[in-house]
Amino acid sequence: MVFLVLSVICSVSVGVIFKVARNYSINIPQIIAANYLIALSLCYFFFRPDFAEIGEEIPWKIYFSLGVLMPSIFLFLAASIKNVGIVKTDAAQRLSLFIPILAAWLIFDEKFSALKIAAFGIAFPALLFILNKPAEKTSNKWVYPAIVLVGFGIIDILFKQIALFTDLRYTTSLFIVFGLALPIMLVVVGYEMGFKKVKFDYKNLLFGSLVGIFNFGNILFYLKAHQSFAENPSTVFAGMNMGVILIGSLTGIFIFKEKLSKMNYAGLFLALIAIVLIVLSQQ
Repeated sequence: MVFLVLSVICSVSVGVIFKVARNYSINIPQIIAANYLIALSLCYFFFRPDFAEIGEEIPWKIYFSLGVLMPSIFLFLAASIKNVGIVKTDAAQRLSLFIPILAAWLIFDEKFSALKIAAFGIAFPALLFILNKPAEKTSNKWVYPAIVLVGFGIIDILFKQIALFTDLRYTTSLFIVFGLALPIMLVVVGYEMGFKKVKFDYKNLLFGSLVGIFNFGNILFYLKAHQSFAENPSTVFAGMNMGVILIGSLTGIFIFKEKLSKMNYAGLFLALIAIVLIVLSQQ
């Protein structure tokens, strides 16, 4: 349970860092590039990937898809936190769990129980309530958390497919994905510096290093939690999502003084009920 709590704290901390960083003159691509540099280094140090395992039959299409999708969604995550706040962004990110569950039904022919169907029925209005925002001059801000939700859902499906590939250790696959994401972000940073005359700033490296540490910690403790609850993976999966929604919401409300409407609070409550039903359905 300690590993699960640490994973939740690390996940929320990433959002908090982006929230704090926006008060400074920062460059998001530089932060994300530094994040992958640190995460890749820590992955090599802790997991010691065996490169001899890498052969021609590994799922390169999935690796490249993740290598492109992960940094892209990170950019939208930062934009979502900036535009709609940490509460709604964290909620959208965690409610993305319904996408792989839906994929399990449609793609992998998993049989759904009445509880799981009820969870879906509650999840959709929960999304509408959480993302509801009074009309503003920029009415398209809801697009950011929506993309975060869909993006993280697809990423989870791709990671599940990698986990099914037993010819290569999961940690080695993770190193490959980080290794593909890093040069993509370096190209983005190089383009901005070369064509848009954006200067490199050491504070971006500082924030990026912090994001990389907590991003890696999130994955490391998440894997250790799964090892501790080997026979009950749904406990980790749903516990992680409930924990992030609760702690992320409390952080946004009490530390950053984010204002939520009664409808937003109702959406958070419904989201927790939906996730609890998912846990019960998997027992």
